[in-house]
Amino acid sequence: MAATASTMLELGTKAPDFHLLDVVSGQTMTLDSFYDKKTLLVMFICRLCPYARHVKRELARLGREYSSKKVGILAISSNDAETFPDDAPEQLRQMAAEEGFNFPFCYDETQEVAKSYAAACTPDFFLFDQDRSLVYRGQLDESRPGNGQPVTGRDLRAALDAVIEGRPVNPEQKASVGCNIKWKKGNEPRHSS
Repeated sequence: MAATASTMLELGTKAPDFHLLDVVSGQTMTLDSFYDKKTLLVMFICRLCPYARHVKRELARLGREYSSKKVGILAISSNDAETFPDDAPEQLRQMAAEEGFNFPFCYDETQEVAKSYAAACTPDFFLFDQDRSLVYRGQLDESRPGNGQPVTGRDLRAALDAVIEGRPVNPEQKASVGCNIKWKKGNEPRHSS
């Protein structure tokens, strides 16, 4: 299975705004939806990709464990649902229910949000501090489908804990790896592989 790495957006980048419909609640989510959160985790995931499927239970666990810690979490799928119907909004809603996601799961139909975050793969993680400056972009942990490493969320958890505790996030970060975002024909950004 071919893998695409995260683009490793420059640390300090301000979180781009978005206006996306949560496929679970039906509410429109924006950056301001998380105004009261100390940190914001934006995850690009999907239902189709084996890399994203490999970590979905850990993502649900993260949602449960950090919900009381002023952490905002937003999942976004940007895959072309016409070509990849498993990633259509109704399928994402089903995935959220099956996994017990307690965070919004939005569909980025135009793919403009993925472009604005320079998202390249699923999963792709972007963690912002209270000022919404990027402090972490990288892997969940060392686990990949078939490599025998347990899914622990170690790298992302360390970054989350640092922000919550007011410590600097380690700038040595490893790129996330996964399936490339399934861009609509002609919509591929220049950074995409």
